[in-house]
Amino acid sequence: MKFDPHIHSTYSGDAVNTPKEIIKKSKSLGLDIIAISDHNTVEGNKEARKLCKNEDLFVMPSIEISTKYGHILGLGVEERINKGLSPEETVDCIHEQGGLAIVPHPYCYYRNGLFCKYKNKNLNIDGVESKNARFILGYSNYMGKKLAKEKNIAEIGSSDAHYKEFIMDCYTEIDCEKDIDSILKAIKNRKTKALGKGTSNIKLSIFLFNKHIRKLYKNSN
Repeated sequence: MKFDPHIHSTYSGDAVNTPKEIIKKSKSLGLDIIAISDHNTVEGNKEARKLCKNEDLFVMPSIEISTKYGHILGLGVEERINKGLSPEETVDCIHEQGGLAIVPHPYCYYRNGLFCKYKNKNLNIDGVESKNARFILGYSNYMGKKLAKEKNIAEIGSSDAHYKEFIMDCYTEIDCEKDIDSILKAIKNRKTKALGKGTSNIKLSIFLFNKHIRKLYKNSN
């Protein structure tokens, strides 16, 4: 199965596409599973799951939580978890909901990478991004892969897309069925492979420029 577990919708506040637009693009790319992992909210994910009910594309519950020291994805989490908690408290909340704690862009300073400020590698996480499309050749991916090997946890590939054209730039190949329990079990058993390419710097520059223009326009009205 081809799975992109880290996509942002308009519910994140810093992305431009609706869940419906993300679903349409994901289907066109041949993805089997996606997770809309918005910042500190599950509303975009809930909308996507309703839209994809009885569809070939499976939407995995997820959220990206801003902890006291950086971001953690809660895969399988269906209810919002408060931001600003310690990493330990956040991981406990994820596990209490039956989800898995995945650390995105773990060593990226300007994207709130958890392990830039937080030094406890004994945190009970279940996986780490070793291929985030925004940092394909960067330090964060290299160190993420190293951490996954050290802790014997799953390597995850993600687009971290804030614009639909970036979806599936990186993704996870996963040996599972299209249901929550099977996906979680496959990640727990490390039946994953991080694949993909870096997001185009040209496309990214255009996206960031347009985002800045939209922000200026919004502030002027």
